[in-house]
Formats: sequence, structure tokens, C-alpha cells
Amino acid sequence: MYDIKTVLKATSVQEALKLLGDNEDATIIDGGTDVLIRMKERKLKNATLISIQDIGELYGVTILENGDILIGPGTNFTDIEENSIIQKHIPVLGYACSQVGSPQIRNIATIGGNICNGAVSADSVPSLLALDAILEISSPDDTRLIPIRQFHTGPGKTILKKQKELLTKIIIPKDSYENHGANYIKFGQRNAMEISTLGCAVNLSLSDDKKTIEDYRIALGVASSTPIRCPFLEEKVRGMDIGEELFKTIRREVLHEVNPRDSWRASKELRIQLIKELSRRATKQAILNAGGTV
Repeated sequence: MYDIKTVLKATSVQEALKLLGDNEDATIIDGGTDVLIRMKERKLKNATLISIQDIGELYGVTILENGDILIGPGTNFTDIEENSIIQKHIPVLGYACSQVGSPQIRNIATIGGNICNGAVSADSVPSLLALDAILEISSPDDTRLIPIRQFHTGPGKTILKKQKELLTKIIIPKDSYENHGANYIKFGQRNAMEISTLGCAVNLSLSDDKKTIEDYRIALGVASSTPIRCPFLEEKVRGMDIGEELFKTIRREVLHEVNPRDSWRASKELRIQLIKELSRRATKQAILNAGGTV
């Protein structure tokens, strides 16, 4: 069933990068929930797997002295959902992680794998986009910091250089969550263990009197060929008063920045309706979470 040539184990980031460079077409594996499916479907044959499960620095959630939150890409979804730092400061990400698969999957699947797999339906990615997450990418020679909105380049594609780079940190800047309210909504045809038909995350802050949108970020999954932010809508919404005109604007203007497609899971027309409605609903709940009224 699983056509495996060899399994190599790395105990440090640099060792993993060296093994990548020394083994052409090797595949990184941690939780393995995506890799093993590819192997079962015979999309990955004669596989050389590089396990990064023993690299301790890739796990856990910490808050830095400057208030930024650091998430190890090897951290599984259950640990993120239940982490006290996540629950206190960015519960939207914890909730998004709780929407992934079954409890058994969440106990082993990693947030880094969810990001690097490049799926447009990845549940964690819209919230990370709305939180302006920054990704640290390591190579044998150096590291670089990339905004997550620049990471995905197409369906199943990312900017990671094959055989040369590894995602090593996920950083949530303090300015992206402090005094903000956020919400994530996932729509699926079933209530459990369903791949997202559409996902919408909103992260915003309000004026001191709680009547005006001060900062606004909206991200969508399965609304285009990659998970996306909507910068033109965001700019239009900033400074608007909370009221029906705000929600009408969101429903109308969000459609200018999306490109949903037909699939066996949902039609383009259904996704357009979901984009409009979920954008409105997620914004309303984010306002409430930020201490406002609607």
C-alpha cells in the first residue's frame, strides 16, 4: 500500500536541510496525514521520507517579550486549540484548528503541514492570513521572513524551494491581535470531518467609542486559486461606521476580489453566495468579539 524506499530521521533543522539537499525528491513528513494519503493514492511512489518529528524547536507555542506569538510548525491542531496563549490572545486560530478533520487527525496533523500542503481549503490559513502571520523559512545558508499572504502561489503550490527550504516558525505580531476581535466561519456540506467548501476569517479593531471600524482584515479559503486576502475591500471598510451600509458594502465589494470555481463539492454560484454571506456574518461576530454592537 505504501511504497517507501527509506525513512531518514532528522534531529535538528540543519540536519533536515542537509538530508533534503542530499536526497533528490525526498519528502518531509511530520504528522503525515497528507503525505500518507498521497502515498495510498499512489501519487507518491518509491518515497524517501525525511521525518522531522524529533526536532524539538519546531514544536510549541510561546509569547515573546515584545508580545509576538511564536508557533512551531510541528505543533498539532489539538495542542494549538487547547493552548492557553492561543485561547487568551488569538482564539480565532484555536477555533479554526478545531474545525480540522476528526479528533484523531487533529492529534497528529500539524499546522505547518496544513500551510505547506498548499490546499485552498486549509482551515488554519484564512485565520493566519487575517492575523498577518509571518513565516520564517530556513535554508542551509540563511533564514528569511515572508508574510503568509505571499506564501501560496497556486493550488498545492508555495514559494518553498524544493530540496532547499523548510518552514521553521510562524509568528503572529502583537499589533495584529492586540485590541482586535476576530471570527472564522467554515461552511461544509456536513457538520463533521468535512473539507471546507468555503472559509472566511475576519480580524478587526474598533474606534474608542466602538462605533467605527479602525482596522479590518478579511481572508477567504476556496474563493480563488489560493487562500486570499481582500485588500481593496479592507481599505474601503476602514473608517466606516458600524451599520447596514457597512454590511451592504462588504457583501457587494468582496466579489470584486474573488474568483471561485465550480467543483464536485459546490458550484461557483453557491460559493459566490457563501462569500457574500459568510463575509457579512464573520464581520458581525468579529465586531461583537471586539466589544462593539451590531
